[in-house]
Amino acid sequence: MAKNKVEINGINTNSLKVLNHEEMIDLFNKLKSGDKIAKSKIVEGNLKLVLSIIQKFQNKCDNMDDLFQIGVVGLIKAVDNFDLAFNVRFSTYAVFMIEGEIKRYIRDNSPIRISRSIKELSYNIINYKEIFMANHHRYPTNDEICREFNITSYELYSVLNSLTDVVSIFEPIYSDGGDTLYVIDQLEDKSNIDIDYLLSLKDALSKIKERDRIVIERRYLDGLSQAEIAQELSISQAQVSRIENSALDSVKKLIL
Repeated sequence: MAKNKVEINGINTNSLKVLNHEEMIDLFNKLKSGDKIAKSKIVEGNLKLVLSIIQKFQNKCDNMDDLFQIGVVGLIKAVDNFDLAFNVRFSTYAVFMIEGEIKRYIRDNSPIRISRSIKELSYNIINYKEIFMANHHRYPTNDEICREFNITSYELYSVLNSLTDVVSIFEPIYSDGGDTLYVIDQLEDKSNIDIDYLLSLKDALSKIKERDRIVIERRYLDGLSQAEIAQELSISQAQVSRIENSALDSVKKLIL
C-alpha cells in the first residue's frame, strides 16, 4: 500500500532521507574539517527527527508549518553545538534543543502572559541546561541550577511551573466512541468547601519545610506522581514517599 503524501513547508516528508550512525559520524568529521556542505546534509538527514517531535505539539499550535520551521532552528543550533567527543548520539542531544525551541515559541505565543523577569530567568535556565549538557554530557541537577542562579528550590519550582503548557477546560481527554469526556468534567465543585479549612490548610503549608511544601503542592495540586517529583527534585522516589508522608503528618498536626 502506498504511503500518503504529507507535505510541510512544501517538503514531501515521505522522501526525507534518514542518516545512519556511521553516516552521521562521517559528516560531523567533515564538518569539523570545514566542509560546509556537510552541515546541510546533517540538517537534511535529521528533518524526520524534527517531524517526529512536532507531532507531540500538534494540539498546542494550529500551524504545523510554523512548528516545523522552529524545530529546524533548534536542529541547526544542535548541529552547531554538537561534538563527537560528547560520546552520545546526535539525535539524543538534538531532541532537547529542538523541543526547547518549540516550547519557547509556544510560550511566546501563549494567551497567558508571564512577567518579563520570570520569562527571562526561564530562558536563562534553559540556555544554562543546554550549555551544561554540552560541557558535562548530562543535565544539571536542580541544586546545581539553584546555585548557578542564586535562587531557592521553591523559586526554581515556580519558574519551571510557569513553563507548563496551559490546558483548556474543554480539552477532550477520553472518548469511547460515544460521549466525549472533557477536562471540565473532571473538575470538582468547590462551592461547598469550608473556607476556614482552606485558610487553616494554607497556614499549615506555610509552616512546614520548604521541600515538604513543594512535594505536597506538586503531588496534590499539580497531580504529579512520586516518580515525576523525584526526577524534578533529583532525589529517589523512596525519598519523595518519605517526605510526602512526613509532610502530611505535619500538616494534620497543625490543622487538628
